[in-house]
Amino acid sequence: MPYQYKTKGTCSQAITFDVKDDGTLTDVQFIGGCDGNTTGISSLVEGMKVDNVIQKLQGIRCGYKPTSCPDQLATALMKYKEHEARKHS
Repeated sequence: MPYQYKTKGTCSQAITFDVKDDGTLTDVQFIGGCDGNTTGISSLVEGMKVDNVIQKLQGIRCGYKPTSCPDQLATALMKYKEHEARKHS
């Protein structure tokens, strides 16, 4: 089931993605933002494990901003993991 996260502090407005049963990230799409960059990010993380994506992208900044589209993807994935953990507890 696709998950959607409303971004904060970036040009993109939202990120949608799905996670397979084995924890692999699929179907990553940014709504808004710099098309070339967000398409590139989506392509690079496709098929990666959620935890690896978080580790690689968390904390990346965009210029003077305290966050970025990659950082927001990491945040979205952490929120996803929290949501899934609550569902299964």
